[in-house]
Amino acid sequence: MYKLFAIMRVTTIFFSAALAFLCLCGCGQKNTYVAISGYAQGGVYSVKANLKGAKITPEALKTGIDSLLNTIENSASGFNKNSILSKYNSGENVALDDHFNRLLAAGKLYFDETGGAVDMGAGRLLDARGFGFKKEMLPSDDQIRELMDNYGMKNFDNKDSKIHPVLNFNAFAQGYTCDVVAEYLHKFGIHDMLIDFGEIWCDGLNPNGKPWAIAIDRPVDGNNSPGKDIDGVWVGDGKPHGVVTSGNYRKYYIVDGKKYAHIIDPRTGYPVQHNLLSATIIADDAMTADAYATYCMIIGPDEAKKFISGRSDLEGYLIIADENSPSGMKEWTSAGFTLRTTE
Repeated sequence: MYKLFAIMRVTTIFFSAALAFLCLCGCGQKNTYVAISGYAQGGVYSVKANLKGAKITPEALKTGIDSLLNTIENSASGFNKNSILSKYNSGENVALDDHFNRLLAAGKLYFDETGGAVDMGAGRLLDARGFGFKKEMLPSDDQIRELMDNYGMKNFDNKDSKIHPVLNFNAFAQGYTCDVVAEYLHKFGIHDMLIDFGEIWCDGLNPNGKPWAIAIDRPVDGNNSPGKDIDGVWVGDGKPHGVVTSGNYRKYYIVDGKKYAHIIDPRTGYPVQHNLLSATIIADDAMTADAYATYCMIIGPDEAKKFISGRSDLEGYLIIADENSPSGMKEWTSAGFTLRTTE
């Protein structure tokens, strides 16, 4: 018997989402802000933006965002059976578009930088574990060894291989989507914005004229409502940032009393086994934050601390299980991570 828990990716949120655009009421600059939301990539997205001086109406902005998201889904969604990714994974000879090629290039870079820990070529492994685009789960050790021997990025450029790669961009695709939407808004002279696809991009100021503040959920099993149980709040500085949290407390299943979480180490083929509960990464763009939040969850707390501390372009916040703490957790922040506690 198994029980499948919520399969949403870990989110950080500031505003709740609505299903249509609306103007934020108030005085001063507040009435130039709009909130736009809708469905995309299996969930709800939300965009808050200051349209003061922008050469576009709220209605046209929503239409443009939805069209852009539809284009990305038709390119890189493994759940869309007619997407370029699905056709590519099935072995069809299909023309690759700009979104696919950008994700492909990023995936190769992250694979090299992380020593194979972030592996877009691990699609068959994720499928077998039930965290990809199929429903399989609990493969045998022999099946894992076969997948490890024949698939993954290490075989991607092997021209002699008769095995077609199966790609999965999920480790950084939502972050990429945030960045693409931000690029779109910047074309209209929009600077103050918060883009939320579960992964977040923010820039400029909120309607109150202050830097955006992003709530970070407490990483406990059963916390499936973003914003309901907050561990702390990251306070921005008005500059553009990608803000992404990854963790194992929302996407997992239980078989015979044992928890199987969605963070799989492609280097071993098995779910990670350490006490890092969640990792929040601040980077210059959301795709980078997305990929490296996943990477930190794979390598565990000690290596994650070293990694974040060694990068001048990243800040991080780790929440670690600690049985000696009254809360059962302890926190670590990098030197430049601005955290406001909720206590």
